[in-house]
Amino acid sequence: MKPLARTVTGVTASGIRRFFDLAAQIEGVLSLGVGEPRYPCPPSAKAAAVAAIQGDNDAYTSNFGRISFRQAIAKNLSARYGVSYTPDNEILVTTGVSEAIDIALRSILEQGDEVIFVEPTYVSYGPTVTFAGGKPVALSSTAANNFEPDPDQIRAAVTSKTKAIILGYPCNPTGATPSREVFEEIVKIAEEFDLWILSDEIYDRLVYGVEHTCLSSIPGAWERTILLGGFSKGYAMTGWRIGFACAPPAVIESMMKIHQYTMLCAPTISQIACEAALVNGEAHVQTMVAAMEKKRDYFVAKLNEAGLECAAPKGSFFAFPSIVNTGLDSEEFTEELLKAEKVLVVPGTAFTSWSGDTRTGASHIRCCYAIPDEDLEEAVCRLTNFVKVRV
Repeated sequence: MKPLARTVTGVTASGIRRFFDLAAQIEGVLSLGVGEPRYPCPPSAKAAAVAAIQGDNDAYTSNFGRISFRQAIAKNLSARYGVSYTPDNEILVTTGVSEAIDIALRSILEQGDEVIFVEPTYVSYGPTVTFAGGKPVALSSTAANNFEPDPDQIRAAVTSKTKAIILGYPCNPTGATPSREVFEEIVKIAEEFDLWILSDEIYDRLVYGVEHTCLSSIPGAWERTILLGGFSKGYAMTGWRIGFACAPPAVIESMMKIHQYTMLCAPTISQIACEAALVNGEAHVQTMVAAMEKKRDYFVAKLNEAGLECAAPKGSFFAFPSIVNTGLDSEEFTEELLKAEKVLVVPGTAFTSWSGDTRTGASHIRCCYAIPDEDLEEAVCRLTNFVKVRV
């Protein structure tokens, strides 16, 4: 047989998978590993989905997505962030934000183009850049600067081959939520070197005590920004698999071509449900965000009491504590915690593999605190028991 594509075989599977596979073999595991809110989705979404099913409203939609849904997305973004997108040709509904990232990169990259992003970060950026024929250029951030991107570091990484910058904030796994001023500096760099910006804002609703900065609302950013959003996190609708991309018409047209030939359209029932969530689910979202903030405050306090240094994240539903005091690296910590106390976390190395920053990856773990309170309390007890004999 002829060999498989090197662009795929050369990329390793996510470092998260090994520990999920190990956890599946152990009964009674409490998971702080899976990045999804264990919270019900808006009742309006459920009702709309049921009505659509019972009414046989399940045919294909436009490749761009339901027009009423795109209109609702445009209205919502305008109301919350003051950004303007035309529903007809500047918004594309995708099968989750993961698809949107993939087809956005395939739409803008030529072979060998470089794409800058800052780690620790979401695990798909490096692989999707590679699959699109690009070269990932991963920079490092540290707890000392709250895991925020450094504009000077980004500027220094730009070469003649740089095509784009990926920004994913609030950040998975660190919860970092930079100030508007930081983003303004990055936009200036993108303007100076004529770069695209992919802004993955899937956690935009999950911020605490700060305001989320929508990248395309910054002067000079709109025409070069591909804004990505969705319903998995802020609306607790992970399995519905709906995301969206907003960008200038030429970009959306290019993305639509790939989407058309690979996905055709996002799932119809899910689009209907997410539209209802967007239009009628705001109170539900606010209630969930308030609940997540309380979980964050409780969990971070307990981590610090146990001797795992952790600043309160300003966004997402992840904590990224240091485990240096235990004398274990993050993979040792994850495996031993799972076997000893049946608690699953994710090693920081899963989020730093492209920059090669083993210092940060090996010294931190990611914990998702978006689980029921009773499970979170039990996980904290088990985690504390594990740490107290090592600190």
